Amino acid sequence: MNIFVTGGTGYIGSNTCVKLIEAGHNVIVADNFYNSMPEVLDQIKIITGKTVKFYETDLLDAEGLDKIFEENEIDCVIHFAGYKAVGESCQKPLKYYNNNITGTLNLLFSMRNHNVKKIVFSSSATVYGNPETVPICEDAPLSTTNPYGSTKLFIENILKDISKSDEEFSISILRYFNPIGADKSGYLGDNPVGIPNNLMPYIVKVAKGELSCLNVFGNDYDTHDGTGVRDYVHVSDLADAHIKAVEYIADKKGCFVHNIGTGVGYSVLDIVKTFEKVNNIKIPYKITPRRPGDIATCFANPEKAKKELSFTAKLSLEDMCRDSWNYAKDK
Repeated sequence: MNIFVTGGTGYIGSNTCVKLIEAGHNVIVADNFYNSMPEVLDQIKIITGKTVKFYETDLLDAEGLDKIFEENEIDCVIHFAGYKAVGESCQKPLKYYNNNITGTLNLLFSMRNHNVKKIVFSSSATVYGNPETVPICEDAPLSTTNPYGSTKLFIENILKDISKSDEEFSISILRYFNPIGADKSGYLGDNPVGIPNNLMPYIVKVAKGELSCLNVFGNDYDTHDGTGVRDYVHVSDLADAHIKAVEYIADKKGCFVHNIGTGVGYSVLDIVKTFEKVNNIKIPYKITPRRPGDIATCFANPEKAKKELSFTAKLSLEDMCRDSWNYAKDK
């Protein structure tokens, strides 16, 4: 298949491009390098031996999007592009609503205009808000605690409405939990621009001495050690889930929702201790106030993805911590 990947040089997008190429698909990538680097394209080529067709553009550029669809016979879209920092979204909600929602609408208009009706959407466990119970199933109540999560939920609703209005659409919504880790080659990982918003890149910068210590946002949550508990999934497993989703909607019509996680919750300090153990590096940390929009506990019930997508996360927390450092240590 010819698959158009938005945000394809980002952390999850680039790892998914590798898996797509290895599965025999042709990949077309668009990115504006807002939170990624052009060198990622070279790294994808090193790993796969293939050059991806690339467009440097923004989803807010409707004409640029149309050009991509005009120049390529696209069979399916995987939509990663979007701003993703919870804290920043609380400070700059209009920035997030404009970029994430308007960009997605432009993408969907281009798809409609060129009769492309298969899409895999990168959603998030943030659509569950502060969950009433864990593990979380796909039919749990939906709500959000921050603007980033709200953009994901709004886009989900847009996609569901499109599916109802046009029975020819095949839509996969993947609600993933907390991706960490890196490609086993050491060439592709999470390398955000500036001070990281996510836990593992922050730990890595402390390990490298670029930051003096890790800020742990809150130790008074109702968890086993007071720090937030999340479902961490290896980015390579997550990339595999996208391949499964593409295959799943290839011969199905409708809108399908799946959690992508391990079903196990680990706290911030669990991650710190595991990273220290597998990499033999001490990570100093200090407790700071909670961040707006954060919740205590969030982990998946992954059974629906196992049953319908034949997807099960295979890599362990130790793998995630080891591969993260293997990627970052020489950068």
